[in-house]
Amino acid sequence: MQNNKGSLIVVSGPSGAGKSTVIGQVMNSRDDIKFSVSATTREPRHGEIDGKDYWFVEREKFLDMVESDQFLEYAKYVDNLYGTPIAPISADLEKGYSIILDIEVQGALQVKARMPEAVMVFLMPSDFSQLEKRLRGRNKDDEAKILSRVETAWEEYQKANLYEYIVVNDDAVIAANELDAIITAEKCRTHNRREYLITDNK
Repeated sequence: MQNNKGSLIVVSGPSGAGKSTVIGQVMNSRDDIKFSVSATTREPRHGEIDGKDYWFVEREKFLDMVESDQFLEYAKYVDNLYGTPIAPISADLEKGYSIILDIEVQGALQVKARMPEAVMVFLMPSDFSQLEKRLRGRNKDDEAKILSRVETAWEEYQKANLYEYIVVNDDAVIAANELDAIITAEKCRTHNRREYLITDNK
């Protein structure tokens, strides 16, 4: 691996956009990227592994981390706290790894405000109506929850123009290739390739 700093790739998209599938395919195809693991105060679910799925911490410790400014962003969701620890991200970026952060729009904008160099990618289907079809196809939520998710998705769509890239996910393989290309392009930016530049022709 070249000895240059990696990029923080922030991926957002509405529920049903297929973020996990696309990110998973990219993760399986490269050895120069890592996935950011969030911290949470909720209890582990069956099969979840501490440090892999989440960092599971006590509420008091989480609040101490907030107080000592250890999160890129954090939020409360259904009585539990979730946050993105900054220390492991910074360490891996310095080692040259690119980090993928899968996060909702509000948190993504918090990350961008704190780390302006973060690369923002919005993932979506080409037709908004496809989201509702995908959500209904899951057969997991009642009508009220589906409509709530659709409304939230629409609100998130309105902020897609704040992102540097848009990946269209009508085909997960094509979408994964696009996300892969974005990561590669960021590694090829001039500030990451200065070692190749000749500054003295003598």
